Amino acid sequence: MTDSAARTAGWFADIDPDEFDGLDDRDAGDARDARDGSTVVTAIREGQTETPQDWPALAVDDEFADDEAAYYDRLHDATMAATRAAVTEREAADDRQLVHAVRAMDDCERTANELAERLAEWAGTVDPDAGTGVSFARELARGDHELESESEPITSLAERVVDLADEAAELREFVERQTPTIAPNLAALAGPVLAARLISLAGGLEDVAKKPSGTIQVLGAEDALFAHLRGHAPSPKHGLIYVHDAVRGTHPDERGSAARAVAGKLSIAARVDHYSGERKPELEAELAERIETIQARTAEDDDRGDSGGETDE
Repeated sequence: MTDSAARTAGWFADIDPDEFDGLDDRDAGDARDARDGSTVVTAIREGQTETPQDWPALAVDDEFADDEAAYYDRLHDATMAATRAAVTEREAADDRQLVHAVRAMDDCERTANELAERLAEWAGTVDPDAGTGVSFARELARGDHELESESEPITSLAERVVDLADEAAELREFVERQTPTIAPNLAALAGPVLAARLISLAGGLEDVAKKPSGTIQVLGAEDALFAHLRGHAPSPKHGLIYVHDAVRGTHPDERGSAARAVAGKLSIAARVDHYSGERKPELEAELAERIETIQARTAEDDDRGDSGGETDE
């Protein structure tokens, strides 16, 4: 490759050095703008060459940089700008927004329940008839229950509990509304909230789609899995998917088989959602048929046990 051809192939070939002014100080919004049109970001993300060259020397000869150190400073600024743009683009994706929503929902629910326990303990010190849970917090906040000893801080805490519980409910509605638009097949098979939690645990819809069914089966049971790998516990049969009706509603002896069947279909559903987005209602019918077969084994065993236990009088 000639020197002139190499300069043309360099990532800096079509970049005006003035574009670097303040590039390292841009905020997230600027990064999004950079992703859309900056030649600096485009050069880093899309540029390629067939053979390596002495890029610092070529950049100096092309008057892109004053010296080698200046070249590397600009390369650093360019790669940082490209990284900011990539992160902004990824975090703005629908599945990542769903991840944040379901995590926020779980945080609100957990915090509301923890504070409700604290509220019940505190209220019980001034009123022996104090209730428990978020429902009691609502009674206090509405004024339906009056404490024997007036305590403004307790009532204020009750209001905070109610606010968190209401926020969790609104986030749950958002998750239930958004998940079917992002992962229609996964949501149909697992339910919107479980589907969103699987996406959250994996890190995104693409991450779920790339995982084998065996990994999806034990998502959420990492502690038990690592304990098993260390030889301290049996292999977990399921993780988060235990809350799926097909798994939870199956006899414990067959629950492992049910979990494998559910995980297999969820894996297929996630791949369809990520790569094509086409709705596949047959996945639900196939899973229902498979679960029916698995659960029938228990019924057959029970029937044989009942028959074997009968005696003539």
